[in-house]
Amino acid sequence: MSSSPSTPAATRGTNGQWYPPEWPERIRALAAGELTPVTPRAAATVLLLRDGAAGPDVYMLRRRASMAFAGGAYAYPGGSVDPRDEGEVAWAGPSREVWARRLGLDGDTTAAQAVICAAVRETFEEAGVLLAGPTPDTVVADTTGPDWEADRAALVARELPFADFLLRRGLVLRSDLLGGWARWITPEFEPRRYDTWFFVAALPAGQRTRNASTEADRTVWIAPREAAAGYDRGELLMMPPTIATLRDLSGHRTVAEALAAAAGRDLTPVLARARLVGEELVLSWPGHEEFTRRVTGGREPVTGGGEGDRDATGRAAGPGGHPRPGGPDAGPRDTERPAEGGGTT
Repeated sequence: MSSSPSTPAATRGTNGQWYPPEWPERIRALAAGELTPVTPRAAATVLLLRDGAAGPDVYMLRRRASMAFAGGAYAYPGGSVDPRDEGEVAWAGPSREVWARRLGLDGDTTAAQAVICAAVRETFEEAGVLLAGPTPDTVVADTTGPDWEADRAALVARELPFADFLLRRGLVLRSDLLGGWARWITPEFEPRRYDTWFFVAALPAGQRTRNASTEADRTVWIAPREAAAGYDRGELLMMPPTIATLRDLSGHRTVAEALAAAAGRDLTPVLARARLVGEELVLSWPGHEEFTRRVTGGREPVTGGGEGDRDATGRAAGPGGHPRPGGPDAGPRDTERPAEGGGTT
C-alpha cells in the first residue's frame, strides 16, 4: 500500500482517542432536550487471539478514513446483529439460556443466540475465520477457496442467512469458543448507536485471517501492550472500548489464560455520561477515567502536545522503534492486504 488515508482533524489530541468535532454541539443539544437519543442496535465484535513471542497477539483492522463512523480508527472484526441471526442453528457449548444470563439479556434466549451468531458470522465475513465445525467438538480447519469465498460474499450481501449457510455445510456453531469480555453502548448523543458485546476467541488451528472487509484498509496481528503504546503516543487512533479492552488483555501471558479470565469478566454495560459544568462540557465513561474529556467553548483545552498532535495514521515510528502498524511501511507484522469483498461494522 503506497500511502495511508488522511485522518480527520478531530482525532488529534494528547493520545489516539477518537473524538468527533460535532460532539460538543450534540451534547449541548441533548442537555437542552433538543436531541432524542437513537435506540442502539445490538452488535458483537471479536478479539481474535493467537500466542506470540511475548504473549497473546490480537487481530486488528483499520477502518477506512472515508467511513462515517470512526474512520481511520483501529478496531476488531464485528458488526450489527442481523434479524436472520435468530434462525435455528446447530449449537454447541453453553446453552442459549446460559448465554442470555451471561450477556445480561433477562432470559431472552432469542436475543442471546442472535448476538452469538452475529459474533461468529461477522468474524467470518470480515476476517475469513469461522468458529464452527462438523461436530460439537471440532472446528473447520480451512475456510479458503472459491466455494468458501462465494458463501462469505453471499453472507455479506445478505443473500444467504447464516443459519442456512451452517445447515447447508453441516456445521455446528461453537459458542464455547467465545468468551464474553466487555459490553459498551455508544453515547446517547451519537447519531449511530450500538450496544456491543466484546468477545475473545482463539484463532482456530489451521485457519488464517485475511482482510475480507471493504471497510478496512489494513489489518495487523499485534501485541495488546504494543498497540496500547501506539495509542498513548497518538500514533494509533482508537475508540475508548478498543483501547480499554487492549489494556485488559495486556496482563495475560497466553491465549489460554485470557480465555480462562473471560468467565469472570464484568459485562455491565459501559455508557458515556455527558454533563454541563458552567460553560464546560465534561464527557466521561464510568470506570474508565482516562477517557474523560473536558470541552470549553466548543473546543478541547490543550493538555499536551508533541506526539499527540500528529496525524493518527501518520508516519511515526512505532513501539520498540519498529515501523508503526498502520503506516505505509508497516513491515513484517502487517501480514495482510485488502481483498475484494465486504463486511458490516
